[in-house]
Amino acid sequence: MCGRYYADDEMAKAIEKLISQTEGKLRREAMDAVDMLSARDIHPSDTAPVLAEWEGSLCCQWQRWGFPGFKGKQVIFNARSESVMEKPLFRDSVRHRRVVVPAASFYEWNARKEKSTFYKEGQPVLFMAGFYGRYEDGNRFVILTTAANASMKPVHDRMPLLLERDEVAGWVLDDGRMENILRKIPSLLDRRTEYEQLTLF
Repeated sequence: MCGRYYADDEMAKAIEKLISQTEGKLRREAMDAVDMLSARDIHPSDTAPVLAEWEGSLCCQWQRWGFPGFKGKQVIFNARSESVMEKPLFRDSVRHRRVVVPAASFYEWNARKEKSTFYKEGQPVLFMAGFYGRYEDGNRFVILTTAANASMKPVHDRMPLLLERDEVAGWVLDDGRMENILRKIPSLLDRRTEYEQLTLF
């Protein structure tokens, strides 16, 4: 599962480069917002940049993280890739409104509540598969999760469904690639753990 991730200005530069290389579009207001993105953690209910479809190509939009929940202020911020097509709340969105959620890294906690940071060495951005729904207060996105790969299993049994750079446009724009990507196993990640560093002293 993914309940918090990190964004920074290097990630923002990578978004702009990716969109320009795929002949995508950055709406003027979205470009200004990406330029102003400061290094910070993104939590459920925060607004954050996502890559979405606009006029047949990739664009950058800002959306709120999490569908409204069923109990008060609760939000639904993850969906399981294995069962997303079976859920009425998610089915239409994942078929027609897919997004990619960029992150510099994301966090996960083990059973002892110890935090690990997951990232890829030498890669300024991770691409997390997601989708969005339309609500009265604007578009809201959810991040897809899948079974943990070998790099994630020591910490948690779930992880974000991560895309390779060359899968980003296909996930957002090509309905025919959706189901294959939902079944993919993400590539291995690097992990940084504060608690393991502390045990050295």
